[in-house]
Amino acid sequence: MATLTEAPPPLSPTAPTKKPPRRRGRLTPYWLLLPGLLWLVVFFALPMIYQASTSVQTGSLEEGYKVTWHFATYWDALGAYWPQFLRSVLYAGAATILCLALGYPLAYLIAFRAGRWRNLIMILVIAPFFTSFLIRTLAWKTILADGGPVVGALNTLHVLDVTSWLGWTSGDRVLATPLAVVCGLTYNFLPFMILPLYSSLERIDGRLHEAAGDLYARPATVFRKVTFPLSMPGVVSGTLLTFIPAAGDYVNAELLGSTDTRMIGNVIQTQFLRVLDYPTAAALSFILMAAILFMVTFYIRRSGTEDLV
Repeated sequence: MATLTEAPPPLSPTAPTKKPPRRRGRLTPYWLLLPGLLWLVVFFALPMIYQASTSVQTGSLEEGYKVTWHFATYWDALGAYWPQFLRSVLYAGAATILCLALGYPLAYLIAFRAGRWRNLIMILVIAPFFTSFLIRTLAWKTILADGGPVVGALNTLHVLDVTSWLGWTSGDRVLATPLAVVCGLTYNFLPFMILPLYSSLERIDGRLHEAAGDLYARPATVFRKVTFPLSMPGVVSGTLLTFIPAAGDYVNAELLGSTDTRMIGNVIQTQFLRVLDYPTAAALSFILMAAILFMVTFYIRRSGTEDLV
């Protein structure tokens, strides 16, 4: 009787069967990535492979070029044009330092002090992008023209005496000198420095500055201990976006410089379009790419930050 009167054990609810995810849904992200991957393959990977094969070819334009794995082209090109490589790094480094010195205060002003003028200043920063790179560079030929107001002011302040002693100008002339090339590089790539800096500075929580002030830190200490370390991702991004294109630029050296200020970009252009020595031009391009890649890797590791804006 006791056995008969015992309540039957509760039935365990059957778990709803999960439907396996549809295969089409799992492939959706890959289909979305496909156009970008095709773009990279067609317009980046294939040209790189073609240029790599060109750099180890021998022959001439009349007879044709054949892949003979002639790696001596790299050593010959580097031995012949190492001054242009060194000059490109020097000019790009000087322009990057100037862009950082000019861009950081402006980015700080926009992020913390601009107020209602922020949008207007940002428009002025990106305004050079509204015109052609070539037109902007040609404008500097007028700005730095002999006998112009800029050269006259520099003469009055005896600045040209110092730059001539350093070898950056020639007497009372600024055009066709290293200073003109660096000025053009600085102007053309300055927005690439300001925008990442502004983006990084804008992310800083203002309460950190207030907390540092409550701890009786001076403004210089707040900047050194709080603001600048937190803006390092913007500094690293801005310097990379400035240095990399400046090192391979050839427009500024072509229009504002002379034969004594030729950069490696000018040599590559000449080899490709005038001399028609395609293996040497391709080898120079790969040497430049490898050098920049090495310097960028070393710089990122030494900067102490992997968070780029």
